[in-house]
Amino acid sequence: MNLEVADTWYATQTMSEDVTLIWEPHIDPGVRCNMWHIQGRDRDILVDTGFGVAPLRKAVSLLTEKEVLCVASHSHFDHVGAHDEFEHRIMHAAEADIMEAPTRANTMADKYVDWSIFKALPYEGFDPDSYNVRPAAPTQLVDEGDVLDLGDRSFRVLHFPGHSPGGIGLFEEATGLFFSGDQIYDGDLFSDSYERAGEEYIESMEKLKELPVTTCHGGHYGSVTGARMVELADEYIAGQRKPGCPNDH
Repeated sequence: MNLEVADTWYATQTMSEDVTLIWEPHIDPGVRCNMWHIQGRDRDILVDTGFGVAPLRKAVSLLTEKEVLCVASHSHFDHVGAHDEFEHRIMHAAEADIMEAPTRANTMADKYVDWSIFKALPYEGFDPDSYNVRPAAPTQLVDEGDVLDLGDRSFRVLHFPGHSPGGIGLFEEATGLFFSGDQIYDGDLFSDSYERAGEEYIESMEKLKELPVTTCHGGHYGSVTGARMVELADEYIAGQRKPGCPNDH
């Protein structure tokens, strides 16, 4: 594959005064994830870390000099590739063993990582067939109702099994901001990665519809309003919003 090495691997967009989107523009839009940097007074949160094929810490250091709580919305390859670069690694216990010993199979990389998803190379000699997530055991396990305190603001951890057993979202009661990982976003939704996934996904969709969300920042594609998020949940429950459905985009 004759691809050029990218001059810059990451791109950023300021979404609000305290929220920045980070993404990997040289990876197919349907596969690359949204990484969310959230600023607090005493410490910051980084939700997800992308593929990890280029150093991410340097990109985040351009945004903050404070302590960073690196949160994994779940353990799929496109969300945890650079977790090993961070000291404080937070995730749900249901997927901790995956991050202790990641493989191409248990992180889903074997199903999606090949030459077709790359528009440029992160470095000379990169080979997607050899790609694997680096081990990065969590330093803190969280579950439903736990709170991440940033000093002047706090986020409640919500457990949403379905896309993966240990999928979590972060909700800020004071503002209605919701970081949903891959539980919900405005695109194809996947709920076939493990036994009982589909059943649990429906339960999680019903649960998130009750949240008073103002803005939902998802794991892929663009951010949506709380009202749009509920529409997406209803569409999924009705049997839409799954890969191959006519109205997916």
